[in-house]
Amino acid sequence: MTDTAIEASGLGKTYGKRRGRALRGCTFRLPAGRICALVGPNGAGKSTLLAHAAGLLRPTEGSIEVLGTTPAAARERIAFVAQSKPLIGQLTVAETLRMGYELNPGRWDAATADRIVAEGKLAGDAVVRSLSGGQRTRVALALALGKRPELMLLDEPMADLDPLARHELMGTLMSEAAQHGTTIVMSSHVLSELEGSCDYLLLVDGGRVRLGGETDDLLSVHALVTGPVAGLDPHTVIESRTTGRQMTALVRREGPVTGDWQSAEPSLEELLLAHLRSPDAPALLTPSAAHRTESLS
Repeated sequence: MTDTAIEASGLGKTYGKRRGRALRGCTFRLPAGRICALVGPNGAGKSTLLAHAAGLLRPTEGSIEVLGTTPAAARERIAFVAQSKPLIGQLTVAETLRMGYELNPGRWDAATADRIVAEGKLAGDAVVRSLSGGQRTRVALALALGKRPELMLLDEPMADLDPLARHELMGTLMSEAAQHGTTIVMSSHVLSELEGSCDYLLLVDGGRVRLGGETDDLLSVHALVTGPVAGLDPHTVIESRTTGRQMTALVRREGPVTGDWQSAEPSLEELLLAHLRSPDAPALLTPSAAHRTESLS
């Protein structure tokens, strides 16, 4: 076992002149056993990063390690659910789960896979190509969890689920992480959905990690402040707006916020939206998210 789930150093990916660079100088570390929210705008490089971690892409530059080895060597210990939820359309649900068992001898957790399918009221003889998008998602997650992986990589897994199914499957994922120490990396655009479930954060923008670390730690070093237009030194202003003589700002604190300022800790959604609206704000990685060679230098 390793204490690191994913570690990237200078990771870059170029698709060519038309599509350009998806990742550039991407450097971070994700400790094992975390439930990590991977967030960022469309085209930021989230799917490309997950595909590299799954061993489906080779970097143009830099490197990435997964579970202490190469993604290819760790493939049996990884489960990846892509946005497209690729399944074999002509198989039935039961045949799909049987395939999962055949491909993962000695690792397959039939009870978990069967339960996830049963909770969606899916018949075993239902043909995959006849399923709705949400039903296909449930089957794909059953395959992923049935593999009993050490690392789960989920690319927008809940996008086509109704709110109740999303809540149920999120609970299943959190239970999986708690019981088995599974590391989960989940990209999502539903920021409010991540706040109560993810204890780690990677914000990707422009092909780089701009925020990385424990969610609580990142929130605690930021503050939402309201007060006079001037006087926020030495704090770093991430985003601000001014109304008359009052300014409201999200700042990265350098010690206590003093003076005539009202201060409160932001929500995760407020933190992320401010950084997404301010792409030039300086990056911040907590010590656990820094590449180990950099954190020692």
